[in-house]
Amino acid sequence: MKNPDREKVSRLDGLPNIGKAMADNLRLVGIDHPKKLIGEDPFDLYEELCAKSGHSHDPCVIDVFISAVHFMEGGEPLPWWSFTDKRKRHVIKNQNKKEKEK
Repeated sequence: MKNPDREKVSRLDGLPNIGKAMADNLRLVGIDHPKKLIGEDPFDLYEELCAKSGHSHDPCVIDVFISAVHFMEGGEPLPWWSFTDKRKRHVIKNQNKKEKEK
């Protein structure tokens, strides 16, 4: 499949790593166009998704959100699992920060 043109893509499911279900998740948190991902915090989107859906989602959803924001902000289209280490580092950093605040 050819990589989408971030300047022309108008459908969420036209983005790398975004299928119908993930597009539905993004719409649930108010993202109805790829350009609305620019400047968003993927971790905040995930928290909002969990709150609005009423249940926790697999942490890999964060990886997909990171990949979509990364792409729309000018990054290369990479598989979602390329962002797993970034998510894990972020989680550890926040856990350490919370421990220091105790």
